[in-house]
Amino acid sequence: MICAVLGSPIAHSLSPAMHRAAYAELGLDWGYEPVEVKAGELAAFVGALGDDVRGLSVTAPLKREAAAVGHQRSEDVETLGVANTLIVDDGMLSAHNTDVTGAVAALAEREVRSPRTARILGGGATAASIALTLVRLGVEEIDFIVREPSRAADAEAVARGRGIVVHVRKIDEPLLDKVDLLVSTVPGEVIGSRSHELVEASRAVFDVVYDPWPTVLARAAADAHVPVVSGLDLLAHQAALQVELMTGSTISPQLLREAALAALQRR
Repeated sequence: MICAVLGSPIAHSLSPAMHRAAYAELGLDWGYEPVEVKAGELAAFVGALGDDVRGLSVTAPLKREAAAVGHQRSEDVETLGVANTLIVDDGMLSAHNTDVTGAVAALAEREVRSPRTARILGGGATAASIALTLVRLGVEEIDFIVREPSRAADAEAVARGRGIVVHVRKIDEPLLDKVDLLVSTVPGEVIGSRSHELVEASRAVFDVVYDPWPTVLARAAADAHVPVVSGLDLLAHQAALQVELMTGSTISPQLLREAALAALQRR
């Protein structure tokens, strides 16, 4: 069987290293390749799939398109309009989102279990998935910190629709209070020199960015002795769920994290 990760750009993806490690551990003679698919091209790509394709991991900028092409959609995909996994079965596509469940598992692994207040940097598809994650963890109030407030509309709607108190602030506004959890979905250059200020206003940090690691935010958290959940933690847990969807077998997230870290170190 053949699986792949789709996106643009895609050469940097660590998914091939993780999924190939999983197949080796499971004794499967499967292939997994990165494939460049640009925005607007996903529907045509999946329409031309062969019978030997079992599953597709989907990354930026295709996650909303992936939700749209699914003939069936998981509850999380229906809620978010965002999918990161497509499963092929007799020509039918089912769309799934393992980012939400993967993020819950990554936070639990680092003993971040019941935040009540959170601050999310960014407002895109990943921020929407994180918002739903935080809802499930019992968060009562979320700040979205963005460069352009209109970009947070979908993520904001996910939180507001579940009774969460939401504030949308611009990235250059001063921080008014301390939150239980800071989540960054943006590159380090967006944070710039504010990393220590952001960390000091947080009791725990979750940076979904993993390359390069440690990020400026992770370094600031280490300096302040604030607990950190890394993008590699999320990557490993969501990939383990993808492997289970694609193969029907469970795999250790630790095995996948080690494979991803080894691939990073080879760069």
